[in-house]
Amino acid sequence: MDEIIRIEHLNKEYATGAGSVRVLDDVSLNVNRGEFVAVVGPSGSGKSTLINMLTGIDRPTSGAVQVAGTDLNALNENQMARWRGRHIGVIFQFFQLLPTLTILENVMLPMDFCNTYPVGARRAKALHLLEQVGLGDQAHKLPSAVSGGQQQRAAIARALANDPPLLMGDEPTGNLDSKTAAQIFALFEDLTRQGKTLVMVTHDRELAARIPRVVAVQDGRICSKC
Repeated sequence: MDEIIRIEHLNKEYATGAGSVRVLDDVSLNVNRGEFVAVVGPSGSGKSTLINMLTGIDRPTSGAVQVAGTDLNALNENQMARWRGRHIGVIFQFFQLLPTLTILENVMLPMDFCNTYPVGARRAKALHLLEQVGLGDQAHKLPSAVSGGQQQRAAIARALANDPPLLMGDEPTGNLDSKTAAQIFALFEDLTRQGKTLVMVTHDRELAARIPRVVAVQDGRICSKC
């Protein structure tokens, strides 16, 4: 199958007052296009750091990171920002919507940043995405005027704004009640059926058990018996 993620012998260390701390230790992982992958493990195991490596938010100390055919280590910060905007949609636990912009304007923002669509087409594209996630009637409200589940749906629409092949979620259902989390999970399943690749960090073992592939991380390493 066609790989969209390949990481080899990835290491990440942080300098602290007590010395160097290794957060990722010789991690290698391949993910194919169209896969739905859960990344699980205890707090502090390195899950979020791994996601940060895959999105280019953080850089490895050593090792290779290839995502969507690009060697991330070869990009400078400006190139990384442009690449990320076009190839990855990031979905955060706490939504990260800009509070002074409407839901519609939040979804249009990545299009403006990356200049991916003609200016006159962006509003219609954003409205279509909001309708796709069941928020067409909430488009002109501020984030504070809608529920947490609706904010997360808006965040998913925003992540899809530039039609990226890869979606990354860092505990995207962690701040939602169980009913709303189930609805968001069903939406993720639908997106993978449409051909998107989705990698999701989660503490929810019950949710992870429903995901076709589970990658367990412990003490900075991928383990088969966690």
